[in-house]
Amino acid sequence: MISELPIGSALRRFRRLNAVKQGAVAAVLGVSQGCVSRWESGAHTPNALTRERILQLISASIGNDHDTALKQLVESSQRPVHLVCDSTHRLLAASRSRAATWRIDVSELVGRSLWPFASQEIAAAEATLPKGGWFERPYQRLEFSTEANGRSDVPVPPSRVLWETLPLADGRVGRLTSTIG
Repeated sequence: MISELPIGSALRRFRRLNAVKQGAVAAVLGVSQGCVSRWESGAHTPNALTRERILQLISASIGNDHDTALKQLVESSQRPVHLVCDSTHRLLAASRSRAATWRIDVSELVGRSLWPFASQEIAAAEATLPKGGWFERPYQRLEFSTEANGRSDVPVPPSRVLWETLPLADGRVGRLTSTIG
């Protein structure tokens, strides 16, 4: 089982995708730039309250009218797909065919990170993203294979997975995750 999402790399990802300097993040959070740097490098981790503030800062949402069409497209897709925040993996929308495989109602998962349900292969693919330039350029795409995650509540079956980034109205980036085989 995968533990919680590494907050430092998620923060770095957000900054790179949104061209935000460490100093600006530090000012918003009321900490030093060095503190942000240490979180991003993994040398330190923020306390629980600061972690929650970071998650609030970097999380994408599609709760506004500008992303309604995208949400409807995802939810009405015949394919097993879901859309998450590219930085936090928080669920934004899921197709009926994807939600049908979950034993937790999709309404309980929207806004929650799906990271704890990731397979080892998904975690490994995520770890390759920074070196591959995922956070340096818009409109990224990655296809890979995964094994099962061994969970019955939100199962990941052995399959081919396609990740594609999509810009959202709030300036953040979503990741469309499709099972393709």
